[in-house]
Amino acid sequence: MPPHKQFIDFIEQHRLFKQDDVLLVALSGGNDSVALVHLLKTARYKFALAHCNFQLRAEANADEQFCRMLAAQYQTPFHTIKFNTQQHALSNKISIQMAARDLRYQWFEQIRQQHNYACIALAHHQNDTIETILLNLTRGTGIAGLHGILPQNGHLVRPMLCFTRAEVEQIVADNNLSFVEDSSNASVKYARNKLRHQVIPRLKELNPSLEQTFENNLKNFRELEQLLEIKVAELRERLFKYIGGEIHISVDAVKQLVPQRLLLFKLLHEFGFNETTVDDVISSLDKHAGRTFESPTGNLLLLDRGKLVLSKKLTEVIETIAITTNDHSLNYGGFKLGILQDDTPLIVKNNLLAVSVDSDKLIFPLTMRSWQQSDHFFPLGMKGKKKLSDFFINQKIPLHQKNAIPLLVNGNGDIIWVGGYRCDERYKVTDNTKKVTIFELLPLNEG
Repeated sequence: MPPHKQFIDFIEQHRLFKQDDVLLVALSGGNDSVALVHLLKTARYKFALAHCNFQLRAEANADEQFCRMLAAQYQTPFHTIKFNTQQHALSNKISIQMAARDLRYQWFEQIRQQHNYACIALAHHQNDTIETILLNLTRGTGIAGLHGILPQNGHLVRPMLCFTRAEVEQIVADNNLSFVEDSSNASVKYARNKLRHQVIPRLKELNPSLEQTFENNLKNFRELEQLLEIKVAELRERLFKYIGGEIHISVDAVKQLVPQRLLLFKLLHEFGFNETTVDDVISSLDKHAGRTFESPTGNLLLLDRGKLVLSKKLTEVIETIAITTNDHSLNYGGFKLGILQDDTPLIVKNNLLAVSVDSDKLIFPLTMRSWQQSDHFFPLGMKGKKKLSDFFINQKIPLHQKNAIPLLVNGNGDIIWVGGYRCDERYKVTDNTKKVTIFELLPLNEG
């Protein structure tokens, strides 16, 4: 089959783009991207070219000029940019290769949106996929790392994944296509180049049809990944209970998962939890409640009385704000506190976010703050005092929510009100109360 026919069949099979779409082609000037441009032109697709000058090699400016001339030869729009790649790598504390990757993909997407191009075409081929899988296996990977480079990922398309490197080189030779050599491709200081020049040739000695074998394996891996995603979606629907901005998962249900580690990892992975944390969670399932796990993305997982509670990490409220006699409202944490004084002994009922207290017992300035380990108060309806930590346990308040609860504190240090939960017995409205102060909490987005 002629290469351009194989190329078109692959595009249509994977529905990468339509005949009348205008593509943005990433052009380095090397043989792979030059072959991609040639195939697109031969197949009569419409496209523009984009070249990144990373200013890392002596020949970088010459490569840019070559790409400009190629665009003129094909009579296509041409976009180019110069990056200070080394500075970007230093500023972000990443490798040069990662810096170049970040810069080019961000710029490609920016150009695509500005000019309304349908997608961004990249010149990866089957050997690039093999290198990627081997890199992933070397560094550690799950099933997703075994599917290799996908033909389509969002607006990125790779229409040359139907060819091996040798087939791409043959297309270039058969059509006498000019290209530029990237001198860094010969260096084995980069992991990918080390695989390309030292490892894969040895593997091909064991299996001359290495590319075809990998392609067959990739189909199996991709189908297994699809099957796993279907299973995880079903589990998510069955196990996740959405309660007040949290996700609750039954510990007993987690214990019944088979295979437990893989499925729990897939359930938690989207929240930023890695496999090491999942191992720690599993080892804690039969231990006492209160263990917490935090993901790098700011999510918390709490082992709490027969369930796992998944939530966003709450910013600890450690500030203390003063409340004077002239204040009518103020903001604290995620709440707005409203203050109303009344000459009648009005008692607020059936509203845990509001409380009536005896005004004559208030010593200003009052304060509002988060709880501390030594805190105690006299809960309304009880005769004795109680540690606030014990009160939280009795109320079954998860550890990760305690710091978000506002405490109203009198000038003498007494806790007047555990906001949203209980007033102090000593400050309640009685028959002897002459004047009442009402405090009400409203979430900021409602007040």
